[in-house]
Amino acid sequence: MINANKIREDFPILQQKVYGKRLVYLDSAATAQKPQAVLQAMDTFYKTSYANVHRGIYRLGEEATLQYEAVREKVAQFINAKREEIIFTKSATEACNLLAHSLGEQLQEGNEILLTEMEHHSNLVPWQQLA
Repeated sequence: MINANKIREDFPILQQKVYGKRLVYLDSAATAQKPQAVLQAMDTFYKTSYANVHRGIYRLGEEATLQYEAVREKVAQFINAKREEIIFTKSATEACNLLAHSLGEQLQEGNEILLTEMEHHSNLVPWQQLA
């Protein structure tokens, strides 16, 4: 059984109150709040390993690349994919655009793109442009 209060404890931002009530954040499509473990990992990375990935041939660059690729491997294992199938993007919007443009090269006359009326604007527009 999911314990919502236990999960809330992992998110420092959800400990604050807004207008006298505990914060409830419902805008995760735009910006996802980070649990403590992620904040700690980011803090450590920025303090000890922050450098360009896949670009530097110096110690910090190589270390950042190794960490980046290790995460790619973890994600691949978690979702049962090949590591080369994992592409990191900075946002869901960027991911939708990348997917639409990538698949767009394979679509042909007569193919259909199915969407729902509930699609977020960032998921609707790339497909409309492609069509």
